[in-house]
Amino acid sequence: MGLLRGVARTAVVAGTATAVSNRVSRRQANRWSDQQAQSAPPPEPEQQYAPPPPAPPRTDTNTKLAQLRELGQLHDSGVLDDAEFELQKSQILNS
Repeated sequence: MGLLRGVARTAVVAGTATAVSNRVSRRQANRWSDQQAQSAPPPEPEQQYAPPPPAPPRTDTNTKLAQLRELGQLHDSGVLDDAEFELQKSQILNS
């Protein structure tokens, strides 16, 4: 009878050890998943696009006329050649 009692005792100890090991494994897995859920970045909201930047302010007519007069004087005095004059004039008119 001593041998049967030893085998039964070993089976009980092994079964208990397995049950405890499984419970510890499940608990640890739950802790890890909780930690990952907490450390994960929150889901991103739907992307919203920023409104386009406002158009640059248009230069009023009086300012354009003054710039064109000054440009004409620079051209007449020889500071600007024809190509530079035309380039600057088109930039003023298109602003």
